[in-house]
Amino acid sequence: MTATQVRTSRAGEKLLGRVAFVTGGTRGIGAAICRSLASQGADVAAGYSGNTERAQLFAQEFAAAHPESHMSVHRGDIGSPEDCRRTVQEVIDRHGRLDILVNNAGITADRTVLKMADEDWRRVLDVNLSGAFYLSQAALRHMLERGSGRIVMISSVIGETGGIGQVNYASAKSGLFGLTKTLAREAAMQIQRSGNTNGIGVTVNAVTPGYIATEMLETVPEKVLDGLRAKIPVGRLGEPAEIARVVHFLAADASAYITGQIWAVNGGLDM
Repeated sequence: MTATQVRTSRAGEKLLGRVAFVTGGTRGIGAAICRSLASQGADVAAGYSGNTERAQLFAQEFAAAHPESHMSVHRGDIGSPEDCRRTVQEVIDRHGRLDILVNNAGITADRTVLKMADEDWRRVLDVNLSGAFYLSQAALRHMLERGSGRIVMISSVIGETGGIGQVNYASAKSGLFGLTKTLAREAAMQIQRSGNTNGIGVTVNAVTPGYIATEMLETVPEKVLDGLRAKIPVGRLGEPAEIARVVHFLAADASAYITGQIWAVNGGLDM
C-alpha cells in the first residue's frame, strides 16, 4: 500500500496520536464514531457486550478501511463495575494510553410505568448511567495523571423530553447530564490544583442524538416512522455520521474551552 493510499482514509489529523475507547463501538452510532475518530488520525478501541463474531467482523472491515489506525475490540458488561474498570485498563495496556472515552453503549427495556418490572428499571440504569460513571471514573484517573483527556457521553433527546414507555431509559439518559456537568467541574478543579495546565486539559461533554437511522429503529413500523419524521423540523431521521462528527469535534485538542456542555443533534426536535 502506498503512502497516498494510506492518506486517503483520513479526512484530517485533529486526533493524530490519540487513543479513543468507544463503548458499544461495533455497530450503529458507536461504529460511526469509531470511523470518524479514525478519520482524524486516532487509534480506536471498540467495546462490545456479547456478539464476538460480529465484533471481529467489524474489526476486519475497520482495519481495511483505516489501515493506518491501530484498532482493538474489547468485550465487557457495561453494567458491571469490574468489567468497566477491566476494559479501561485493557485499552491502556494495549495502546499505552487513553485520551478519549466515548460512553455510547446503551440498552432499552420499554414498558409503561405501571408495567415496568424491577429488573427492567435496574438493568437499564446499570448500563446506561452507572456504567458511564464506572468507565469515566477509571478513565478520569488516568487522564488527570497525564493532564489531558476527553470524555463524551452519548445521551438522547428522550433524556430531555421524556418518552412514553421509556421511563427507565429517559431517567438514565437525563442522569448523564448531571454526571457530565459534575465530572467536568471536578476534572477542571483537579487540573487547576495540579498545575498541569498544558492548554489541552480534561473536558467532559454530552451529545444528545434525536431519532437516528440505526438498527434500533429497524423494527419500528413505517407508519410510526412517518409520524416521527413529521415531528422533526428538518423532516428526516438523522444519520450516525452526523452524531460522530460532533463527537470528534469535542474530542479535538482545539475544543479545550468546551466542557460541561450538552450538544443536541436532533433535527430541531427539541429546541
